[in-house]
Amino acid sequence: MSDGPLIVLVGPMGSGKSTVGALLAERLGAPYRDTDADIVAAEGREISDIFIEDGEEHFRALEREAVRAAVAGHTGVLALGGGAVLDAGTRELLAGRPVVYLSMDVEEAVRRVGLNTARPLLAVNPRRQWRELMEARRPLYTEVARVVVATDDKTPEEVAEAVLDALELQK
Repeated sequence: MSDGPLIVLVGPMGSGKSTVGALLAERLGAPYRDTDADIVAAEGREISDIFIEDGEEHFRALEREAVRAAVAGHTGVLALGGGAVLDAGTRELLAGRPVVYLSMDVEEAVRRVGLNTARPLLAVNPRRQWRELMEARRPLYTEVARVVVATDDKTPEEVAEAVLDALELQK
């Protein structure tokens, strides 16, 4: 597909989608967009507040629309929220696109984000919840991904380089 994003990044919270996405966009001379940031800007409040005040179902509806709009209208590097792949329509929309799954293990997640309670889905027993989320989501990330790039023990620059290599997008 020639239309749509150059690269779409998916993966769990803390995998580096935002940081690596911005690096990739800079390297490719392309714009960067993050659907979570789109939702925050449109709603005027943080995602954790949307979860608390309106519930996950409402957030997922906002997320579906943000992803649809971004895939249709963005030609650079696009980072999706960690749960975006839960929606079958979103997975369909990503089919055939240059999707990269940034993977990591739970120990790396703990090191990067501390699995703190600012993440609404990890408020109680974060390690167990992260593992359960990943058991449900890993097959979906893998389903939509053209390539998988492990981020464990790598710098954002190393991950960006691996993404460019995997997609053969070196500049």
